Amino acid sequence: PEWSVIQYLPVIPPELRPLVPLDGGRFASSDLNDLYRRVIIRNNRLKRLLEIKAPEVILRNEKRMLQEAVDSLFDNSRKSNAVKAEGGRALKSLSDILKGKQGRFRQNLLGKRVDYSGRSVIVVGPNLKLHECGIPKAMAAELFKPFIIRKLIERGIVKTVKSAKKLVDRKDPVIWEILENILKGHPVMLNRAPTLHRLSIQAFQPIMVEGKAIQLHPLVCGAFNADFDGDQMAVHVPLSHAAILEAQLLMLASHNMLNPQDGSPITLPSQDMVLGLYYLTKERASTEENKVKGEGMSFYSPEEVIIAYNEKRVDLHASVNVRAVVEDENGQLTSKRIKTTVGRVLFNRNVPDKVPFINDLLTKKSLKKIIGGIIERTDIPTTAQFLDDIKEMGFWWSFRGGLSFNLGDLITPSVKIRTLTMAQEEVDEVWENYNMGLITNNERYNQIIDKWTYADNKITDNLMKELSEHKGGFNSVYMMLHSGARGSKQQIKQLCGLRGLMAKPRKSGDTGAAIIENPILSNFLEGLSVQEYFISTHGARKGLADTALKTADAGYLTRRLVDVAQDVIIHEEDCNTLRGIETSALKDNEKIIESLASRIQGRYSLHNIYNPVTDEIILEGGEYISPKKAEEIEDAGIEIVTIRSVLTCESIKGVCNKCYGKNLATGRIAEKGDAVGIIAAQSIGEPGTQLTLRTFHVGGVAAVSKSESELVSKFDGKLEFDSMRFTQGQNETVVLSRSGEIRIVDPKSGKIYVNHHIP
Repeated sequence: PEWSVIQYLPVIPPELRPLVPLDGGRFASSDLNDLYRRVIIRNNRLKRLLEIKAPEVILRNEKRMLQEAVDSLFDNSRKSNAVKAEGGRALKSLSDILKGKQGRFRQNLLGKRVDYSGRSVIVVGPNLKLHECGIPKAMAAELFKPFIIRKLIERGIVKTVKSAKKLVDRKDPVIWEILENILKGHPVMLNRAPTLHRLSIQAFQPIMVEGKAIQLHPLVCGAFNADFDGDQMAVHVPLSHAAILEAQLLMLASHNMLNPQDGSPITLPSQDMVLGLYYLTKERASTEENKVKGEGMSFYSPEEVIIAYNEKRVDLHASVNVRAVVEDENGQLTSKRIKTTVGRVLFNRNVPDKVPFINDLLTKKSLKKIIGGIIERTDIPTTAQFLDDIKEMGFWWSFRGGLSFNLGDLITPSVKIRTLTMAQEEVDEVWENYNMGLITNNERYNQIIDKWTYADNKITDNLMKELSEHKGGFNSVYMMLHSGARGSKQQIKQLCGLRGLMAKPRKSGDTGAAIIENPILSNFLEGLSVQEYFISTHGARKGLADTALKTADAGYLTRRLVDVAQDVIIHEEDCNTLRGIETSALKDNEKIIESLASRIQGRYSLHNIYNPVTDEIILEGGEYISPKKAEEIEDAGIEIVTIRSVLTCESIKGVCNKCYGKNLATGRIAEKGDAVGIIAAQSIGEPGTQLTLRTFHVGGVAAVSKSESELVSKFDGKLEFDSMRFTQGQNETVVLSRSGEIRIVDPKSGKIYVNHHIP
């Protein structure tokens, strides 16, 4: 049709395609000018050829050239024979100016340079409160310059803006006191790139500090994923009143304690804080050589324990009896005598009033649960205060305990030599079988890997057992591992057990054996031989290469997810759908990864839920499932619950409240207008980036999983076996079939309680 032919070619304004005069009388021209020029020249030539009635061949050629000139003006990068400038680089056409990260949209319209911002290296500020950060004086003076100038003129210290500027630039002593006043109630925002989820930008109350580094509170490092090995952070100042208010009410670090991904607390003590708290709450039992002072004493109140400890009558790790506030079966707080340790009594001085006595050995995992519980029972300011207290306490006790990583704590497992000799003999036997032609090469390979894996696991288990008993459980390395402060079983195993099987160098798409069959039998304590070192270099390098390459991919994935999900917003209260999805516990073989209770809490149930044994109604259809109800449902032995889900929501725009359920970031039911799509996109993208950094830390050691070997039933009843084929082993029955199931059935009613798949 006629309209698809361009008759008038629009020309963009000259400001967008400038001619810049260079020194020496030449001009630097924008690429677009050249492209437009080619169109004009060819168009005029075609006009002239038409006027003088040139032959058809020449005209056809000229028309083709004109078409090409217009094409390359619109999109030059697409074509194979792109128009080149001198120097062989393709000219930037209209499309190139718009598209991509450097294009008009993402560079100039969506991303802008901002004034009143700064960036600097971060260091730890152990004495800050949770909502504070330290800003260097010089930076603060620059960031709040206009505010200072206004105050200087208001107070009549200077007359003109220019002289005020001079004062600020000279860093005149008078400005510091003005700055102190301005900073009160004026939060700043800190951001750490890469900004993967909403917790990568948080607001803090600035405190002026000497030096040139920004000070960051140690507990918010988890949210920013920051560490102090030279990371930098950017500071932004909210200017308008609305922005300041929003930063204070919504973005302040002490309001963002929960991770939007799963609702778990994210301001967790880490590293030396965990280690200190673990050391403080650990129990030491008396031995023949080493008597613990005051063990078994009884006290009337926690205060009395502290007096006795200060008078050096009891040891920090002594186990004592004391009256304390605990929770009874109905969830009421009562006073009762319990067995605990002196350290735990010391720790509980900081616990808020409404919370029962915490009588656990504190590890990273248990702290997460405890902090989650405190947020639920009390409010945000109380929890923030508690977090600051345990931060102080953790640092103090890890210093007092003198917990250092020393060579004497790395002990070699006693069964190592024996196990390795046996494994080597078994492997030799496998080789013999192979050489005689009794087994195939594949079988040989699998058996060898199997034998070594078994030996590796045996040595690791033995090492862990011996470490935990060494020095009465106060072995520093074991304490670091067990408290979750640093290190993993894998790393300790490589330090003082054996390095184990290593991964092979593989090209992508190569489907060969992935594990080198002779393992590295020495560890880092003894040192590796030349060959062992050479084998292990591959894994280490792969870790480094992966980290560099995959981080970019994960960031790009987040961007695409956000693009897809950004219009999913909560639009209405209830869409009244009759559909939902069935939810059960997440299992890997029989190991429960996520329990049913934790998957259904905070959602709405679709149908009534009945107790299978008593047939009482636990929950009505369309009712909110609180954590208590979720536990009740799980304890009743219900395996599958149908809940409302975003996937089955029938809202015309976005999703509805009932289908979404609880907003995990706040712990309350989601409200209209919550951008749940973006939350979801960030929650998938953020761990994606973290996962690629994981390879880097283990260093390419091959991991082989073990599966569970026993089941525990919650019910009494009749056992039924389904589609199983057996063979009699030496002292057990071996199951041959892949799809067998075990059921527990109520003998009277024939109701199935539990179904277990046997792998």
